[in-house]
Amino acid sequence: MVLRGLQSLLHRLYDVEPGHDVYDFLVTDRGALAQFEPDNDSRTLDEELLLAEALDGSGAGIALYLDAQLLKRLEGADPVGCLTEENLADYCTALEGVSHFVYSTWRLSRDVPVSLLELETQAEVDKYAVTVFLMGLQQAATLRGAYPAQVHNRLFDRVRFDARLAPHQYERYRTAHRCAARFCRELERRFVNRGVTRIEALVRELRKFYRLGSAQKLRYAYSSGSV
Repeated sequence: MVLRGLQSLLHRLYDVEPGHDVYDFLVTDRGALAQFEPDNDSRTLDEELLLAEALDGSGAGIALYLDAQLLKRLEGADPVGCLTEENLADYCTALEGVSHFVYSTWRLSRDVPVSLLELETQAEVDKYAVTVFLMGLQQAATLRGAYPAQVHNRLFDRVRFDARLAPHQYERYRTAHRCAARFCRELERRFVNRGVTRIEALVRELRKFYRLGSAQKLRYAYSSGSV
């Protein structure tokens, strides 16, 4: 199943324990979400992570919504096996949802709060990192031998934000996008030399960033000399 493949890639990349199977928390019927949808957001989305704190304070409930047709398309053209321009948009949407799920469950299992900005920033980094590794594998070249340098431009330069976003939502997505773009560009600058990647150092840096909180991620990405 395609989501389990994406989840496995994230677990291995960041060296985090599996925890929960994303399919146990997956919702594909949008009607089932009606009572949980926020009143201040009327957009119909293909992907949403829903988090709710238990009334007795004993924990949090979580569900990941992904559009059924999107999943059907991905099952017919699994990006883990072959990522192309044709399935890239669906892949990015699904990976964003799985990223949100993995990161939030990992943080909450440690009783550590997670912010919306943190989730969005990490998801942007995850899309870049997983895509780089997937393309390296699918092009029959290890990252030691060839680095898919076009990934950064494709993911970060050809982006449009949803015109329906409220100002505070737009600012959150734009901040996350800029932070991730800067961090990932610095990864290339520091760990790629003439197309050859220092893979161990690159992975260590990704794992370090993964374990930072929201404010720390922003400071780390924008502080000169640290990334």
